[in-house]
Amino acid sequence: MTNDDIARAILDAGVYVVLATADAEGAPWASPVWFANEDYRRLYWVSYPGARHSQNIALRPHIAMVVFDSTVPPGTGQAVYMTATAEQLTDAAAIEHGIGVFSRESMRQGDEVEWCSDRVAGEARLRLYCANVHEYSILDPDVPFDVRVDVRP
Repeated sequence: MTNDDIARAILDAGVYVVLATADAEGAPWASPVWFANEDYRRLYWVSYPGARHSQNIALRPHIAMVVFDSTVPPGTGQAVYMTATAEQLTDAAAIEHGIGVFSRESMRQGDEVEWCSDRVAGEARLRLYCANVHEYSILDPDVPFDVRVDVRP
């Protein structure tokens, strides 16, 4: 299995991505969110615009993210580390496309209610967010401690 295969497997199996954002003064904030990925290039999630991570993204769209399996024993885990530019989607066509990706993945994972654009637009409380990923890395499988290698899932 190549390093790129490892990254794809982690992203395919992942349920939550941890968003690392910062506020206007640079104070960090980390938040796990359920996500759907599109071709490993874009990650979508639904959040309340008043949430701290959403407010941070509005101020500083450059974020870091990590997807990992927290169920494995210490020293055996692997993760995909990413840098991205994130945004709340506001364009109707982008929302329609993104919510389709999000809904298909949520239904695949057992959600019984289909997501549609009216759940993330207009008077709805939640909004759809997207992260366009720029860089990916994983822990080097051949080195015992935190050495990262670039990958292209």
